Amino acid sequence: MALWPFGKKNEPVEEAPRETTDTTETFVPADEQVTEADTRSDTADSLQRDREVAGGVEKPAASIPHDAVSGESGPFDGDNVDIEEFDLSDYATGVLNLGSMRIPLPKGSQVQLEMGESGPRMLHIVTRFGRITPVAFAAPRQGGQWETASQEILEGMTRDGMPATFVEGVWGREVTGSSGDNTMRIIGIDGPRWMLRLTLASPKESAEQLTELARSLAARTFVYRGDDPVLAGDSLPVELPPPLVEQVQAAMAQRQEQARIQQESDQASTRRHDEQAVNDAAETLKNLGRNTGNTPAPDSDPTRK
Repeated sequence: MALWPFGKKNEPVEEAPRETTDTTETFVPADEQVTEADTRSDTADSLQRDREVAGGVEKPAASIPHDAVSGESGPFDGDNVDIEEFDLSDYATGVLNLGSMRIPLPKGSQVQLEMGESGPRMLHIVTRFGRITPVAFAAPRQGGQWETASQEILEGMTRDGMPATFVEGVWGREVTGSSGDNTMRIIGIDGPRWMLRLTLASPKESAEQLTELARSLAARTFVYRGDDPVLAGDSLPVELPPPLVEQVQAAMAQRQEQARIQQESDQASTRRHDEQAVNDAAETLKNLGRNTGNTPAPDSDPTRK
């Protein structure tokens, strides 16, 4: 049984079909808002599966196998499954094409780029429940990467002061932790020679809704590993669509302009400091000469009394 109500475009559906959306470059905020019906399809069952691992509670399986090629739900292997055959309009207003991933954008969501010193560092999908950060990684043929990665993530979060636990999710164990009023959850899914990771950040009061939204997103995401050699554990390359590239270029140009203005300001400040130092030295020498001229010369004749 499918976990989420979506299927191929040629399959009969109970509701009237909605307008087909662009599946390549859509990323702008959606006019429609996510409703409870969009996220509650499997809420009861999935929340029942979420068992915290502590003390003597059984540790959930690291990864539950799923068929990324012929299965009823994803994440799908985009190299072998055609995304154009699927109707994702029940969930998304469009699909964000990042080259190595095609991600359905939840209704009411926005794309946010986190900038670093040399360019974009992370891409976030911001929803009314919280933020989802998707990353696809190369993985070994035999799979099992999430088992190692999830353990490292749990230990790292704990070291950083956010005690973390494993909970059972749809595709195996998930990592959860909280700090103050905020929570974090990491969902990992092993695929054929790839691993999909979603990092969720939200206030505690909307953590359950964001979890369901993210699981629905993962079930509709397509990962494109390709044949290029990529070391297992390295993230797959991301190609931004032209509108996002323009945003990055504008942000980088603004940053360069701010750096230029700051550099000119620093240089002007240095010049003023140097000029002031020269003026202070000249004034000191002038005062020294003035004081020397007013001092009586000593008597150089030893015979005079």
